[in-house]
Amino acid sequence: MNILLWVSVLVPVIHSFSLHMISSAKSIYGVKNSGWKSPQWNWGYAVGTGHDCAAICRRQYATRESRQTLVSQLLEPDADPAMRLPKDFEEVKLVLALAWQRGRWDGSDGGEGGYGEVLRLMAEAKRYEDGSEEECSRRLVEDMQDRFPLLVDNVSLELREMRQLLDDDIGGKDIDYARRKCCGLVLDAMDFVDRGL
Repeated sequence: MNILLWVSVLVPVIHSFSLHMISSAKSIYGVKNSGWKSPQWNWGYAVGTGHDCAAICRRQYATRESRQTLVSQLLEPDADPAMRLPKDFEEVKLVLALAWQRGRWDGSDGGEGGYGEVLRLMAEAKRYEDGSEEECSRRLVEDMQDRFPLLVDNVSLELREMRQLLDDDIGGKDIDYARRKCCGLVLDAMDFVDRGL
């Protein structure tokens, strides 16, 4: 086959694939090349888009009031998914990651076998990034549910709420509702409002 013909066939295919990869990448705070799957993310290091996004996140949630607002938004997601805040759930995942990272030092992450394990899986960028949004969200909720007893009393109302998230009428049908409520319960149990990031 003629080389020019090959080029004319391959260039549009490569271009289309590149655009798909760019459009499907999850960025955080609009920072270019951010998101758990980005090679520039470099989670846990002082250089990379992960570090840049963490700095934005820490500024955004520097006050007790801003942290309380976030937890309230997560614990009571709007009935209309388009009205839920923060709009970009990737920001919530970053807040969790930073809270769990901090929690390693003071034990608020549940200790051994706790949310540090979920953070490790998050940083690997497979379990919560590969697959459909619903599959990834369901895995995140299930992993967070499994560790919640490390944070709360076995007879608490919060534990019952957490266990029912994927089974109740709302959370079972609306995975975004379930994942937001789940994150709110975890952050609340970790005393995120008072401890911060």
